[in-house]
Amino acid sequence: MLLLFHSLSGTLSEIMEIEIYTDGGCSGNPGPGGWAYVILADGSQKKGSGFDGATTNNRMELTAVLKALEDIAGNEKWSGEKVTLRTDSQYVKRGITEWIKNWERNGWKTAAKKPVKNQDLWKSLKRISDTISVSWEWLKGHAGDPMNELCDSMVQKEMTEGISPG
Repeated sequence: MLLLFHSLSGTLSEIMEIEIYTDGGCSGNPGPGGWAYVILADGSQKKGSGFDGATTNNRMELTAVLKALEDIAGNEKWSGEKVTLRTDSQYVKRGITEWIKNWERNGWKTAAKKPVKNQDLWKSLKRISDTISVSWEWLKGHAGDPMNELCDSMVQKEMTEGISPG
C-alpha cells in the first residue's frame, strides 16, 4: 500500500507500506523442514522459500523471517521503509520483541542459565532487524489468513519436494 502525506514543506510525499508474512515447519522435530515468506510492496507480491534436510520447526520459523528481512535489506527501493512482519510463531515474535534483550545482557544464556537455542539465527536476526524499521505482529496460524495460508502451502511444498526430489 502506498500512503500519501503532506510534509512540513507542504509537498506531497509517499510512504511505502511493506507487509511480510512468514512461516516455517518441519516433518518431525527435528526432521526435514521448509521455510517461506511473502512480501507485499509496491502493489506486487514477492515470494521466497527453501528446504533444510535436518532441522527444527523453530529454526525454520527464524530462517523465514531472516530471509525475508535480508530480501528487504537488499532491495534499494525498500530501504528505509516501514515494515510490518506477521508471523504465526510466538517463539519468533516474543523472542525478538521481549526475550532477546535479556539473552544479550546475560551473555546469550536463558533465565535458567542455559545457552540460547538457535543463537546463530537470533544474532543474525537482531543485527538485520536493527537496520530496518520493523513492526512485529503475531497472527494465529491455520486460521484462514490468505497470506499465512499461502506461506504454509509453500512450506509444505518445500518439504514434499525436498524429501522426495524428482
